[in-house]
Amino acid sequence: MIKRNILTYAFNLKIPDRTVLPCVVLALIFLFNAKNLSAQEPPRREIDIDPFIQNLIADPSEEADYSELYESLFALYADPLDINKATLDELAALMLLSETQLNSFFKYREQLGSLISLYELQAIPDFDLATIYRLLPFVTVHLRTLSIVESVKNPSQHFLIVRSGKLLEKQKGFLPADSGSASSRYHGKPLYGYVKYRNSRAGVYSYGFAMEKDAGEAWWNWNGKRQIFGSDFSSFHTQIMNQGKIKNLIVGDYQMQAGQGLVMAAGFSLGKGAEVISSTYRSTLGLKPYTSVLESNFFRGAAATLSLSKHFELTTFYSRAKRDATINEAKYDNDHIASSLPITGYHRTASERDKHNNLLEQNIGTHLLFKLPSKAGQLGLTLLNTSYNVKLQKRTAAYNRYEFSGKHNLAVGLHGDYRWQNVHFFGEVARSKSGGFGAIAGSIAALGKKFDLSLLGRHYDRDFHTFYGNAIAEATRPINETGGYAGIRYAPNRRWKMSAYYDYFKFPWLKYLVDAPSKGYDYYFHVLWKPNKRFNAYALYHQKKKQRNAPADESDEALVSTIRKTATINVEYEKPLRFSLKTRLQSGNLAYLKISKSNGFTVLQDVSWQFPKLELSARVAYFKTDDYDSRQYVYEKDMLYAFSIPAYYDAGTRHYLMARYAVSKNMKLWLRWSQTRYANLDKISSGLNEIQGDKRSELKAQVMYQF
Repeated sequence: MIKRNILTYAFNLKIPDRTVLPCVVLALIFLFNAKNLSAQEPPRREIDIDPFIQNLIADPSEEADYSELYESLFALYADPLDINKATLDELAALMLLSETQLNSFFKYREQLGSLISLYELQAIPDFDLATIYRLLPFVTVHLRTLSIVESVKNPSQHFLIVRSGKLLEKQKGFLPADSGSASSRYHGKPLYGYVKYRNSRAGVYSYGFAMEKDAGEAWWNWNGKRQIFGSDFSSFHTQIMNQGKIKNLIVGDYQMQAGQGLVMAAGFSLGKGAEVISSTYRSTLGLKPYTSVLESNFFRGAAATLSLSKHFELTTFYSRAKRDATINEAKYDNDHIASSLPITGYHRTASERDKHNNLLEQNIGTHLLFKLPSKAGQLGLTLLNTSYNVKLQKRTAAYNRYEFSGKHNLAVGLHGDYRWQNVHFFGEVARSKSGGFGAIAGSIAALGKKFDLSLLGRHYDRDFHTFYGNAIAEATRPINETGGYAGIRYAPNRRWKMSAYYDYFKFPWLKYLVDAPSKGYDYYFHVLWKPNKRFNAYALYHQKKKQRNAPADESDEALVSTIRKTATINVEYEKPLRFSLKTRLQSGNLAYLKISKSNGFTVLQDVSWQFPKLELSARVAYFKTDDYDSRQYVYEKDMLYAFSIPAYYDAGTRHYLMARYAVSKNMKLWLRWSQTRYANLDKISSGLNEIQGDKRSELKAQVMYQF
């Protein structure tokens, strides 16, 4: 990594002579890094992605699935951006650079040309060492472009991962059926299975596949008509990039990110969270291969992005994919309707297997992007046409009155963004076939070197239908919501950083368990103290107020207000390449105002040891909650490409031990054991997931071979 050197910025990027300044920069780099220049780049040690993710999701939520975020971050590490070719949107998507730093970097690159080495980052105004350390794992410098043939011989990642695991206690679904009972049972064995293979060179090509089965699912199942190819779920892709006019071509499974996510959204997205500034903007990253094993929110078919000219790019794609659906016979005719589209991915019982990939979904999409000649912004037009072979119609209920109904939906969106000095303006407006509109607009401003401000407004009609949109919202989908967001970050010096946001939202129509129009607010405060590279501590407070139906017979009012509060203190110490310690105290409660209140807390200790070939990680946690309402969510370190944020509830202890061993230069092995013990329970969970007893234990193993 870069050694800690103090580099004086003795220039302001206004020197016109392009032949003099690079020499000055390189001389400074050589002077302050002479010991490091045995290699062209800083040594790139294996990243521990966990601390980076924990900083981004300091206060986990049950409403979010972070698995795709994890995969996107690791993909960025495995295939780092060529910093000399990276676009402004690609660097902004890392959420590591402020508007001031982004402007400084591109001004530097425009005036001085390509960077010769990552050491040169030290010469960019507004780049401090802390920023450079965070940026290094995700960027690289390629001094020449390799052909496809050369790239295949020198892949940036080429690996195979195999993982399996199981619960050590028996769940009811795996026990023999009770005599005389027609209860269903799980069809397969209690083992979990996962296989992933990928071969790629960043910016040139990629191909790979992933296969997964959950515990209780059959090991092998083949039904070509339902796109079930061996395992319960399988995904594959082949991609080539930057070949003449073809900027991107993918066959197989893929996603598309365009604009602010009203029509098409995928990849690295946080929404409201610890990163209060840059997370409000969604970068237009275009097509990307789908490498996750989440069984929804991806396209399957073919897609291409063409460079029509210096300023125009055209993306077009076609997808034909099977989806899970609950299909029932219509009441008044012989037709069928799909009343729901389950996304759990579970196919363990007969009823779950009946829903497996039984609905055909076809998508045709187009995205036209115009980049302003000034390089200060861009405009984009997005169209997505979705059709089904069976009519979608949710069950009859007042809150479903404006939900999508039919076989066909067309969503059209127009997005754009513009940068003026250190202020970034962005927005998108979209319309669905129903006539419903969605709109989002915001700005990010760097108010000097110490202050950053983000403002965002949004409105989604109650009949705005978007199946692949994931714009910022309080609800899980951008529908039936109006809101306003303000975030601020203040860093008085390198040791202290304070962040906060406030979000107001209202829902003009009914929602599930909310039988009247409702409203609420959400605010968050986070303060970080980092006196040196080894130690950091932060405290956060998060409060959210929402309205919902009153508990039965508890109130005469239609809606009551609920307030969920979370407070956390987290302290970490690390001795690089030796050991790390983390202590966390977290408390929270959920209150139905004037009715009831549920309290909970957890305290935990994490420790990691690193040896030449072995890394050990462990946790001991104690938790106590009044009931499930005050459950505590805490991020846990897991093996590569695995993700864990369990809910702590009731009273008890949670502990895990994980070992990672480098068998050889090319092979790594993970072994993880975890257990939760409850003080007041004699059975855990319910239904077929029920476990008799007071403990739940899991054992997992993974092997990774890098070719």
